[in-house]
Amino acid sequence: MAERKVLSKYYPPDFDPSAIASSSKRSRKDGKAESKLSASRLMTPFSMKCTHCGEFIPKGRKFNARKQTLDERYLSIPIYRFHIRCTRCSGEITFRTDPKNNDYQCESGAKRNFEVWRDETDEKYNNETEEQTLDRLEREHGAKEEQLERDKMAELEDKMLDSKREMQIADALDEIRTRNARIERNEARAGDAAIATVQEKIDEDALRLEREAAEDAEALRQFRAKQHAAKQAKLDEEIAEFERQRNAPCDTSSWRKELMERRAELRARRLERKQRLGQQKK
Repeated sequence: MAERKVLSKYYPPDFDPSAIASSSKRSRKDGKAESKLSASRLMTPFSMKCTHCGEFIPKGRKFNARKQTLDERYLSIPIYRFHIRCTRCSGEITFRTDPKNNDYQCESGAKRNFEVWRDETDEKYNNETEEQTLDRLEREHGAKEEQLERDKMAELEDKMLDSKREMQIADALDEIRTRNARIERNEARAGDAAIATVQEKIDEDALRLEREAAEDAEALRQFRAKQHAAKQAKLDEEIAEFERQRNAPCDTSSWRKELMERRAELRARRLERKQRLGQQKK
């Protein structure tokens, strides 16, 4: 494949490069040389209506245009003409820059749509000279500079107000934090006081229950003592009665037998009473 690549070209001895350059030049019908146009990618600076087919072209639509530099100038600012084609009928549309009015002028192929903020009949800047234009531009520039200074002062004042507002907000936040901390401390103290009150009430209830239990135990002890005393008195009466009967004249054998039975019964009662008291103490 290397032999197919052309690395050098043959030029005959009678080759004339000027002949090729002259043959490639374009010319119009009137014989004048046509100005060179460069390709450019742009967006329409205003909305327009095509005069060929009536198609509306909005502002900001992108086109592949041809840019032409004109011989005219405004205050050493070059003026350019742009050529585009309608998206519907491919009709040629041309418009040019207007640095004097900081705008564009529609020349041919389309009609600029009506804009409320623009009055085409106004000839405010059409009849002024270059000196008047320079004076007007200087005044406008001075007004803009003054407006920028005022804007800077206003911005500085706004910053000062913002910083002051931030300080006030910070003070308010500190006050809120302090108040919240004080409320939390009071709540903690109130909680401790409530806990102490509840504990005191619990202690009082416990003491009251202990006192009641002691009183109940004392009453039970007194009741059992009374009951024991009553039983002992009854037993003493029975023993006294038995002694009286023993001293009375009677049959000795029957008396002894009855005495033994009575003594055995008394021993059994005393043993039973001791066992019951031992179980109650446990």
